[in-house]
Amino acid sequence: MTIPTRPRRIGVLGGTFDPVHNGHLYIARELRDALGLERVTWVPAGRPPHKAGQIVSSDRDRLTMLELALAGSPLDEISTIDLDRAGPSYTADTLELLRSQVSPATLVFLMGEDSLRDLPTWHDPERILRAAELAVAGRPGIDANLDVLTQAIPALNGRVHLALIDEVPVSSSDIRQRVRENQPITGLVPAAVESYIRERGLYT
Repeated sequence: MTIPTRPRRIGVLGGTFDPVHNGHLYIARELRDALGLERVTWVPAGRPPHKAGQIVSSDRDRLTMLELALAGSPLDEISTIDLDRAGPSYTADTLELLRSQVSPATLVFLMGEDSLRDLPTWHDPERILRAAELAVAGRPGIDANLDVLTQAIPALNGRVHLALIDEVPVSSSDIRQRVRENQPITGLVPAAVESYIRERGLYT
């Protein structure tokens, strides 16, 4: 008798990662474990329309920091799909391209509850939900009303997995500011990423 294998489930975490920090790593690990994901694919953004002018570092620097942060992890991989293509980096396009690469595996797009709350304002959210399920990290003080959101985006129904995880009080913008002000960032980013930031003189 053949025992059916469970369909593969692959997480996708996108972001500018400028720089990648320990909060990113924590959220990826917690959601991967909570949802039983085979691995997490990290997608550094190329030209995100909603963050025009906010990316400080070059694509090469952001990619190198991500490679340093994930070095040696068999449960994480990096896709340069957004860095390699021209035009705006719309999540719907990215997920459709990734899905075509890993089919028949299921994609699970990782996001915070604040992003879920704002999903109706994203470019073509219906296409996002056709390409992937959503894994949402609950955020203290943020209440994304799923019933209201499903009325706005019917495709959300049955496609959202909410995981309550501890808040990690760290952000890339805070780290950049701390570097500019010559404050320590030890413990906020992986040690190899901190060394790279110092060696390259980033954010100063």
